Amino acid sequence: MNLLEDAAALSDDLVALRRDLHRIPEVGLALPKTQEKVLAALDGLPLEISTGAGLSSVTAVLRGGAGDGEVVLLRGDMDALPVAEKTGVDYTSRHDGTMHACGHDLHTAGLVGAARLLSAHRDRLAGDVVFMFQPGEEGFDGAGHMIAEGVLEAAGRPADAAFGLHVTSSAIPRGLFTSRPGPLMAASDGLFVRVVGEGGHGSRPSQALDPVPVACEMVTALQTMVTRRFDVFDPVVLTVGTFHAGTKRNIIPDDVTFEATVRSFSREARQRIAELSVKLCEEIAASHGLRAEVRYEEEYPVTANHESGHEFVAETVREVFGEERFAFLPNPMTGSEDFSRVLERVPGAFAFLGATVGDNPEEAPYNHSPRAAFDDSVVADGAALLAELAARRLRP
Repeated sequence: MNLLEDAAALSDDLVALRRDLHRIPEVGLALPKTQEKVLAALDGLPLEISTGAGLSSVTAVLRGGAGDGEVVLLRGDMDALPVAEKTGVDYTSRHDGTMHACGHDLHTAGLVGAARLLSAHRDRLAGDVVFMFQPGEEGFDGAGHMIAEGVLEAAGRPADAAFGLHVTSSAIPRGLFTSRPGPLMAASDGLFVRVVGEGGHGSRPSQALDPVPVACEMVTALQTMVTRRFDVFDPVVLTVGTFHAGTKRNIIPDDVTFEATVRSFSREARQRIAELSVKLCEEIAASHGLRAEVRYEEEYPVTANHESGHEFVAETVREVFGEERFAFLPNPMTGSEDFSRVLERVPGAFAFLGATVGDNPEEAPYNHSPRAAFDDSVVADGAALLAELAARRLRP
């Protein structure tokens, strides 16, 4: 079988599906219109299909016809972002304030393509394939929900290998696959702080306990801490993204709240920043006679590729597409991904595929931008790679 040629023949259909999905972006765990499109696209294929109980997921199992061997899981996320689209494409979002700004419409179409490709060759698969169409990657832990509902055992036995792809609108040239062994993407956590003082008149701060300068001190101290308490070769990123205080310039408020996103690349650094950030905020508040209510929430773990999984992906890309189509990623990316939950439990790998529009990836708007545009000519290649990975693992 020549899956690359077969994928090229499907390209127009997959691009059309991607653009249909782009017009109807949905956010979170409930994606009824997207789910309907996926189910229609899979209709007629020899798949055992189930949908989620607590989310609009689709799980499809393809039974190989050449014996009972391994189970390979392929994943594509389906959700969009609360972003008002400004790309100007003729298939722009019809849902105001919502956009497929991270390329998940390409992921979904690519996974449909992989399902079609492998279904056509099921008699040559010595094992089963699970297609994981996942809602809620963007901060809703959709992977965790699907795991809880049994996606890893959907074939009747645990998955033996798992693979996923993510497109980028920038940074990576169009058509280039890239990945690395070990940490590929950061863990993502949240730091939530409420500094509690006593409000008063802005002209008489000595008669109040002003939480504003104390909270500001915390923000700067947190930045100092991550550069002085953590190894530069095992870094932590901490960014305060919200800061709320007061109602009027001459009123000292009772409290201040701020929130930060925290990224790390090792279990040790993650545990340490969780402890130190809370302690720092509490002690700064106490030193000024105030109180800090601090909550640290772990969200997504590090996305870490298994060495053998990464080598398998790299070798497959080079053999199928050519040596020039794979590049080693020297450093992890600071973004996070809930496919990490799958890779915690199942050996495998995650890779990136450049979908930059134009020839200048360094200047193109990046994922999550309202101007992020994706070249959907790469969808067929993404489908071909996912299908090829499963087919090679399930050779008789």
